[in-house]
Amino acid sequence: MRKQRSTKLQNHFSVALSIIVTALCGFFSNAVSADFWVASPFTDNAVLQRDLPVPVWGKAEPKSQVTVEFAGQKKSCVADADGRWQVKLDPLTGSYVARELTVVASGTDDRISIRNVVVGDVWICSGQSNMQMETPKIPAVKALIPSMKHLRQFTVKQTVAFKEQERCLGKWKTRHPESAVAFAFAYFLQQHADVPVGIVQSCWGSSSIEGWMPRDMTDTFPHFKKHMDEFDADEEKHARIESILNGPKPWGRKNDIFLRTQPNVIYNAMMHPLAPMACRGIVWYQGEANAKRIPSMLQYGKTLPAWVKRYRQAWGRDDLHVLAVMLPGFAKGLKNRVARPDQKSWAWMRESQLKVLDLPHTSVANTIDLGHPTNIHPTDKLPIGKRLALLAARDTLRQKNDALGPVLKRVESKSDRLVVHFDHASGLKTRDAKAPTGFWISGDAEKWVEANAEINGESVILKSAELASPRFVRYAFAGKPKVNLVNNADLPAYPFRTDNFKP
Repeated sequence: MRKQRSTKLQNHFSVALSIIVTALCGFFSNAVSADFWVASPFTDNAVLQRDLPVPVWGKAEPKSQVTVEFAGQKKSCVADADGRWQVKLDPLTGSYVARELTVVASGTDDRISIRNVVVGDVWICSGQSNMQMETPKIPAVKALIPSMKHLRQFTVKQTVAFKEQERCLGKWKTRHPESAVAFAFAYFLQQHADVPVGIVQSCWGSSSIEGWMPRDMTDTFPHFKKHMDEFDADEEKHARIESILNGPKPWGRKNDIFLRTQPNVIYNAMMHPLAPMACRGIVWYQGEANAKRIPSMLQYGKTLPAWVKRYRQAWGRDDLHVLAVMLPGFAKGLKNRVARPDQKSWAWMRESQLKVLDLPHTSVANTIDLGHPTNIHPTDKLPIGKRLALLAARDTLRQKNDALGPVLKRVESKSDRLVVHFDHASGLKTRDAKAPTGFWISGDAEKWVEANAEINGESVILKSAELASPRFVRYAFAGKPKVNLVNNADLPAYPFRTDNFKP
């Protein structure tokens, strides 16, 4: 009996010792000097972007040779005088096969091994609270977890920095994205793409677009320069930020809100370290923080396209796709709950968001039929993910599908009526089989009346007994409009207006 116990103890000790030795060997084989590292997006379980050159970068001893190997490729470069290095892997084919990526510096024993790496489509999902809203809070999205396949996520730690950072905190995990919108998007995109999908989640509630802007954009936008000048001059604010960053973790909600509502500093810590990682594009769900006043909503229409151009510069890619999420319905605070088109509402922000479509390689997911009149954090995130995936499949995978709802083509004036012609209007109909709603018309003055609307093929005829000669039309141009117009794919018509009246 004693002999059996002794043998069992020896066996247990041998197994434990084997595990410890294996772990130590793994640790020391992958241990590297502090001045040799690879960029933050490269960790175990990473997804590399297919069909595009893949930059791999980091730091090493100045003038040392760095060699990167992956999937049969071997690329080398020499670190510059500051130790920075970058190689570009040739475009890779999408693959579910897990492989190892290695980085070796010449003249040393330094070696970085990145394991379980696959190749597929990578998207950065950014914005504020509606992008950040967690999957468990949305039952319809949470229900997708059991059937999901081949999804991975990298969540960037939320923090700020006064200067642009080279690295951020985060690691790839073989699990669903934490964000409900990002998860729903990735889930349906993976079905379209049939390759692994990786989501890099870099978002923070309450953040304005200015929080995600590089400092050099002050050269373009006076309003941003004013923000930064005030920020730079506020010594008390700087001291508080330093105190929070150096203080106990996690910081409280009050401090969290304080950090995430400052200009530029989020970009420095949470976005700059990601560039120029190979990815298909950026999903941008943000705007609520900039929709508090009409002037800032109108400014957004100029800022967003310039922001896209600046990010493309950082990534070194004019074709970096940006997929924006339109702000959904919301009418809290409006005195008149009738969805009038002449109210100061989010309609003006949506119009500004749509200006990004003036740039190539952009899309906007229409959410005009979604949202909640008084809840700025609506729970209908599943259809947003589906629509984003449809747009990404059409615009980046070149798949032929119905990804857009009806879009204004032209308006024809016929004495006492207006005829609105649409693109993407095959099977134009209403969801409730009633007359189309959400159309308002006007004559020479800025007086708007609700139109009687009738579908005619791929057009809608508008008229009103109150207007003898209507000239202008606004559709779904309200905080929370009542809309029912869709196409054969059950996708809603995009909001629009044909007048140039100022708010």
